[in-house]
Amino acid sequence: MPRFALAAGAALIALASPAMADTLLDNVDGVTLNAANAIDRFSGLVIGDDGRIKQVLRRGDKRPRTDYAIDGKGQFLMPGLIDSHAHVMSVGFGAMTLDLSETKSLAEALAKIGAYAKAHPDRPWILGRGWNQELWPEKRFPTAAELDAVVGDRPVWLSRVDGHAAWANSKAIVLAGVTAATKDPAGGKIERTQPGGKPAGVFVDNAQELVDKVVPAPRPEDRDFAFSLAQDIFFSRGVTAAADMGTSIEDWQAYRRAGDTGTLRMRVMSYASGIDNMVLIGGPGPTPWLYQDRLRLNGVKLYADGALGSRGASLKAPYADAPGTKGLRITENTAIKNMMSRAAMDHFQIAVHAIGDEADASMLAAFDELSATYGGDRRWRIEHAQIVDPADIPLFGKHGIIASMQPVHQTSDRLMAEKRLGPDRLKGAYAWKSIAATGAKLAFGSDAPVELADPFAGMAAAISREGPDGEPAGGWQPQERVTREEALAGYTVNGAYAGFAEGRFGRLVAGERADFLFVDRDPLLASPRELAQTQVLQVYVNGRLVWDAKTAKKPGE
Repeated sequence: MPRFALAAGAALIALASPAMADTLLDNVDGVTLNAANAIDRFSGLVIGDDGRIKQVLRRGDKRPRTDYAIDGKGQFLMPGLIDSHAHVMSVGFGAMTLDLSETKSLAEALAKIGAYAKAHPDRPWILGRGWNQELWPEKRFPTAAELDAVVGDRPVWLSRVDGHAAWANSKAIVLAGVTAATKDPAGGKIERTQPGGKPAGVFVDNAQELVDKVVPAPRPEDRDFAFSLAQDIFFSRGVTAAADMGTSIEDWQAYRRAGDTGTLRMRVMSYASGIDNMVLIGGPGPTPWLYQDRLRLNGVKLYADGALGSRGASLKAPYADAPGTKGLRITENTAIKNMMSRAAMDHFQIAVHAIGDEADASMLAAFDELSATYGGDRRWRIEHAQIVDPADIPLFGKHGIIASMQPVHQTSDRLMAEKRLGPDRLKGAYAWKSIAATGAKLAFGSDAPVELADPFAGMAAAISREGPDGEPAGGWQPQERVTREEALAGYTVNGAYAGFAEGRFGRLVAGERADFLFVDRDPLLASPRELAQTQVLQVYVNGRLVWDAKTAKKPGE
């Protein structure tokens, strides 16, 4: 990898008698956030050989003599972006398997599944993800029988877009040993042909484990390839660091192999998948920062409830479109509080998935209890916080709880959320502004591969609350919009803080890592629709080129 690659085709120039092995990056239209989270513009950087910024230069400042110089040709430069909630390995595996995320009907999905199976006759399982019945005219879960009609000779296992449900054919169900007599596991539901009947084909939340256990595990080389793909996918969207929500020991070993071989290019702030993986990876506590601040196990990811789309989000009142259910608690209160206490006693950071208002309320209360026992800088996190009772919102500020939220979920889920909750229960839905007003920090992400790992689309949604089509005009509950500065902070400095990485990366200031992007427009001046269309030209981590749009291959090429 070259020490510092060319931007905009500029020539690399060695200056006479350099004082140190530094690089001068000059003639850029640069922007970052300063210590007060205000916009700070600059025109150049001096980057040390260690990959850290030594000096920020403005117009009129004297340029130092350096080993290397690069002309940015006036291009727009901004900090590398941080995705505070992603599933890193799943992004890579998603690029290796069947993608149903663009299907607009059950028939289209079935046709795509059949074509994929025909094109891959040697695969013992047909695996994939991305289906969403809410985008289909049928508005219902698909069935095993429908899947059998297109693939009956091999097991099929397809994850819903949110990962909180999966669709199996009869072959997979038989291999898993699931029958009409199989009981719903705690925190899960087997959809049935009739109450008490045989499995219909869809398994919700913890019920997915019934089939997952018979799916062949990826080989180490599969994980290595998936991670390589994932890194390029994140870079193509301007993401240089991601919080990996649900790292297994196998995932961690893939990250370590990449670090050991010099192929770990992005930064991964890891949250172990449950207590067992937490202990296997971290042992007595969080790991040190490894590989020049590219990898650290921060803490643990736990689940309180499921998702709105599969009606697994735990609500205080019944679903408006399914009055017989209030959702699912994946982990009941006593059990999850015991897990939280186990993690806290060894100073692991706790990140809890909570989407419904009941789950959010119970987790806010649990953090209140934990704070009475475990002092110090804990930075408790709630992941998603999509539906919060307005009466509970002030609790975010009481202990500085980090609200790890995904702006594009609001624009993607708006119509579905209205149907699930009804009009009278939406005041605390995706309430970014209200939560931030309590003093809580907003750390923005994508939940990739549930959504594209695209922070520019996220920033556009955060400042407008409009979808890519501009609807609804003026924004959905526009009082919850945030400013451009707040949106940028959500994907930079707040993301770093949420992952105990402040001072290491997230700003383009002296002493921090030189992680930056060249992009084709100024995100602070572009309209929301233009902002969502931002193109990343080049990506640098530690001052070194890691991705270039001109030479990048699409996943699978």
